[in-house]
Amino acid sequence: MKEQPDTNAIKDTLAKIEARLQGSEAIPAEKRAELQDLLEKLKSEIAGLSTTHAEQAQSIAAFTEVSAREATREQPNPRLLKLSLDGLVSSVEELETSHPRLVHIVNSISTMLANLGI
Repeated sequence: MKEQPDTNAIKDTLAKIEARLQGSEAIPAEKRAELQDLLEKLKSEIAGLSTTHAEQAQSIAAFTEVSAREATREQPNPRLLKLSLDGLVSSVEELETSHPRLVHIVNSISTMLANLGI
């Protein structure tokens, strides 16, 4: 029996990320706009992925949330940020061939969050 995706959990996670980014004073306005745009693209890609790869979609959303949280803390912990970003990148590695757009979006988000946490 194929596992059904928990799309509500994924949507909730993505909504938390969006709220965190919007409410973060640690992110300059132009970077926030770029991240919001990437997040919208990520939502679209994850929605499609969740119908065929539910666990991977949930993992990507969860690692994105943790990475955003670590990058936007008042005093980011570089070690925790790196760990969360490594997890985020790892969550899409095996999708490189089947979902190149998703991998590109996740890599862009990862790079931006890494630069915020410096």
